[in-house]
Amino acid sequence: MNKTFTVSASLLLLSLAGSVYAQTEEQRSTLADQKEVAVTIYNENLALIKDQRKLPLKRGASALAFRDVSAKMRAETALLRSLSSPGSLSVVEQNFNFDLLTPQKLLEKYVGRNVNIIRTNPATGAETTESATVLSANNGVVLKIGDRIETGLPGRIIYPDVPANLRDRPTLVMALDNNGAQQQDVELSYLTGGLSWKADYVVELNAADDKLDISGWVTLGNTSGTTYRNAKLQLVAGDVNQVLQRIEVTGSAIRMDAPKPMMAKKAMAEESLFEYHLYTLDRPTTIAENQTKQVALLTASGVPARKELLLAGNDYYYQSSYGDLGQKMKIGVFVEFDNKEASQLGMPLPKGVVRVYKKDGAGNAQFIGEDSVDHTPKNEKVRLKLGEAFDVTADKKQTDFKKLAGTGKYNYVFESAYELVLKNAKKEAVVVTVQEPMPGDWQVLNSSHPYAKGASNTAVWKVSVPAEGNTKLTYRSLVRY
Repeated sequence: MNKTFTVSASLLLLSLAGSVYAQTEEQRSTLADQKEVAVTIYNENLALIKDQRKLPLKRGASALAFRDVSAKMRAETALLRSLSSPGSLSVVEQNFNFDLLTPQKLLEKYVGRNVNIIRTNPATGAETTESATVLSANNGVVLKIGDRIETGLPGRIIYPDVPANLRDRPTLVMALDNNGAQQQDVELSYLTGGLSWKADYVVELNAADDKLDISGWVTLGNTSGTTYRNAKLQLVAGDVNQVLQRIEVTGSAIRMDAPKPMMAKKAMAEESLFEYHLYTLDRPTTIAENQTKQVALLTASGVPARKELLLAGNDYYYQSSYGDLGQKMKIGVFVEFDNKEASQLGMPLPKGVVRVYKKDGAGNAQFIGEDSVDHTPKNEKVRLKLGEAFDVTADKKQTDFKKLAGTGKYNYVFESAYELVLKNAKKEAVVVTVQEPMPGDWQVLNSSHPYAKGASNTAVWKVSVPAEGNTKLTYRSLVRY
């Protein structure tokens, strides 16, 4: 058989089928038909919707307008299936209508068509009606009334009808072929943008900075164009790969009283899913259109914590003469804790922002810093940089530098010495971690304080600094390239 004839015949049959469905009276389904909706939200502006509805369906060909879907639906992912009569319902064609009805959109759809203009006489109140043709609706309106052209809106515009491709709600229109019952439970599933979630954590340190209380919250955002009522909510934490494509997006005093240690209370059930983690809310919740919503994730108190004052150096001054390296250098403040059951936690933590507070002398919680954390599995360490120390500073200089060898590209040998004065204005002693990244093949020839090899290229000192006093650290190093 001729291939051209076969293709032409197929297109003709498809065209005839399309005309049959086009002539079928459209049946509408709204949220009133909804039995259940499940929403699974991922990290990167992506959600999976499963919308179950009970619908009366005609046998044979019919047209179904499935209203109140997401305006940011990825239509290519939409799948309608029958739950009560599997295999009896098929979708022949579908069209996603997200061009919503507004005065401007209605005017734009009538470009080139006739409307009626009603004018009111301000003196008498009498109304007159004229027929007009809409010539343009870009940046205003241009009308042809009789033999004249007018701009602006000279009166009320009366439209004969609403175009079929304008909807007051986002709608998926499907041409169906039903060989089953005339009333069925169906499920429409699809991926969509416009739904997002992120984790936020609130931490309060105790007076000694060695324990903390933590609350985790999930913040949901819905700009998808519809409401999800009494939804079964699940959240996926992890980096799910997506094929890149364009998806448009529209879009205090804190009191935490926890006098005794308490294991983490999980407000959301957690389980592993492939290489990700799935969090399920234990109750239905409504995610309203254009709403930001918060639900509890976890709470725990009495979590052991560690504070660290860290002065991190650089490797550039080990291969040249520099002299003064800095006065009143800033020392970073870090707090870390273990995500373990032994530390009252032990739940995989989604990535988010951790905000830390501490009570002042009057008992009011004051903000002392924040940091972002990545997805943190169970039994891993959480480390937060909260800022820079105010009362603990450092003065640093290079006291000696020698080039011992170096005639080729890879046989340089440098010897250098350093003096570091750590100053503490606090009324209590502190310990400062000095971390020096050393390049090449290195060794510390001598040092006033003991050090440890923190990594293959790092020397680490733990230096005690007395209250309202200072401590001098000196060392000499040798590096080879």
